[in-house]
Amino acid sequence: MRSRVSDSSLKALVTGGAGFIDSSLCEALLGEGHEVVAFDNLSYGSMANLSNVQGKEGFTFVKGDCRSRADLRAPLADADMVFHLAALADVRLEKGGPAEIFDENVRATEALLEAMASSPAHLLAFASSSTVYGEPTVIPTPEDYSPLVPISIYGASKLASEALISGFVSACGLDAAVLRFANVVGGRGRRGVLPEFVSGLKSDAKRLKILGDGTQNKSYLYVDDCVKACLVASGAAKGFDVYNVGSEDQIDVLTIARIVSQAMSVTPRLEFVGGVDGGRGWKGDVKSMCLNVRKLKRLGWAPAYDSKGAILQALAMTPGIVKSP
Repeated sequence: MRSRVSDSSLKALVTGGAGFIDSSLCEALLGEGHEVVAFDNLSYGSMANLSNVQGKEGFTFVKGDCRSRADLRAPLADADMVFHLAALADVRLEKGGPAEIFDENVRATEALLEAMASSPAHLLAFASSSTVYGEPTVIPTPEDYSPLVPISIYGASKLASEALISGFVSACGLDAAVLRFANVVGGRGRRGVLPEFVSGLKSDAKRLKILGDGTQNKSYLYVDDCVKACLVASGAAKGFDVYNVGSEDQIDVLTIARIVSQAMSVTPRLEFVGGVDGGRGWKGDVKSMCLNVRKLKRLGWAPAYDSKGAILQALAMTPGIVKSP
């Protein structure tokens, strides 16, 4: 499947380009014939993630911070489109206080938009999150669900960024696709329940700590499906539009724990810890999430994996775990 973005060769700026999803997006954009600039301050990303594209024709890495208009000036000077994935991505408040989350997510997005407004870049694809919905009463949740009431500071920062993008689209004539991601998994992933389970069992194969009661039931998307969605949605962007990006089913945390344990050939004792507010893993943890993705499917996209398949494929791509799902 080729996206409408592939209709001509463009220059793409990928913020957070050394990150998990971002680096895979860089690979895909190069594969579609685009020039790519990966822009990252390396506070969370790793150059190892870019090993497949370093040295390739059309690829450039620029170390810089999205909060700095000076850093953004050169990479935006001849860019056609921007994929803004740079963010402080942990939903748990203890991983980043409100001021830090605001600074790295909202202020960085505002600085990027202001820099784009005076650059040739006309197209923005923004990595938002299913957390903007809070705890919706409609599941699967469509893009036009309201009211949007996030229950985490991270979700609030993504919703605030969406509002900023909408305003800049109207005021500056940009085109923008906002992508509300479900939980994305893959071999390079370092955050979330899957890498935490793998890391925990590598440290102690006899016990596995599970935050909350294990009944948290959510949608998981394999990274390749996420990247394809980014390409398809950005190719369709006209004005301001929002797309859900996820698998079409759910899987609970306890089932993930069993899948990981089996893949690692261990039988740990399960320890349920830290449960709050009816079994959540932490304050702001949404217990049930599944997105309605019909809007994106109408553009020709569909996930290749369901949630279990995404988990298995991610494990298959994790060094030292399993060779195939």
